[in-house]
Amino acid sequence: MEGDSEEMSSNNIKLLAGNSHPELAEQISKRLGIPLSKVGVYQYSNKETSVTIGESIRDEDVYIIQTGIGEQEINDFLMELLILIHACKTASARRITAIIPNFPYARQDKKDKSRAPITAKLVANLLQTAGCENVVTMDLHASQIQGFFRIPVNNLYAEPSVLHYIRTKTDLKNAILVSPDAGGAKRVASLADKLDLNFALIHKERQKANEVSKMVLVGDVTDKTCLIVDDMADTCGTLVKACDTLLEHGAREVIAIVTHGIFSGSAKERLKNSKLARIVCTNTVPVEVDLPIIDQIDVSPTLAESIRRLHNGESISYLFTHAPSE
Repeated sequence: MEGDSEEMSSNNIKLLAGNSHPELAEQISKRLGIPLSKVGVYQYSNKETSVTIGESIRDEDVYIIQTGIGEQEINDFLMELLILIHACKTASARRITAIIPNFPYARQDKKDKSRAPITAKLVANLLQTAGCENVVTMDLHASQIQGFFRIPVNNLYAEPSVLHYIRTKTDLKNAILVSPDAGGAKRVASLADKLDLNFALIHKERQKANEVSKMVLVGDVTDKTCLIVDDMADTCGTLVKACDTLLEHGAREVIAIVTHGIFSGSAKERLKNSKLARIVCTNTVPVEVDLPIIDQIDVSPTLAESIRRLHNGESISYLFTHAPSE
């Protein structure tokens, strides 16, 4: 057994990156002090994806960095990830871990109406079929998505980084945390507990997906700086409506803090015309909306540390409560 453990530690980390978020891959690479391996990902003229790995990965510990983003590109990037995993499998990699900061199709996680697909489960099956042996993601839309897999899934939290941001960049004396829906109440209650703040809740009613028809505020936000906390901002309809609701109830200013700043469709226009003082997101996905109210939290130290810990067989749960120092 001792000989086996010595052998296990002798293999190296190989970092591979798809085309979804090259900046994040570079930051993780720099943090670990490990260069990105040579990978060529191309599209043929008929839109088929082709992958070439430009160096040997035989018997190595491979980490593939690819995030789920975009309006058009999400399916291309998912296919790219699956083909990269399969390429590594057929090239005899010892272990393949997919680093997917924003898990694609995470909102399609339950059969909430007749004939609805559970697409998050399908994505889980595709990753495993391709040859993935471990997944690292961040702030899953629903943590039970981990149960769709037969392989280990490490769902990291942006919470430690968000706590650091709130403590250093906001006026805590007059702040109140706000959950924009009932589903996010647990997340906000956890933050409120650690910051010793009160929290309010907004109940929203939807007529159809991505469209909120009515909002009801539970809690007193008079003359407070409201910190709306959510896992993602997509079309930003909910955030803008929640901001208006809070200001109508006497809030001093509203700051939105989200993990995944997707900002698709009409999000840019909505944010431009909104009364939000600031919208803060992490860099789990590239932010292509250029507005002065957008601020970013870098989570590459957390992702890099998770790779180092996985490779060395150390505990990942440390990262649930600690943000690695810059």
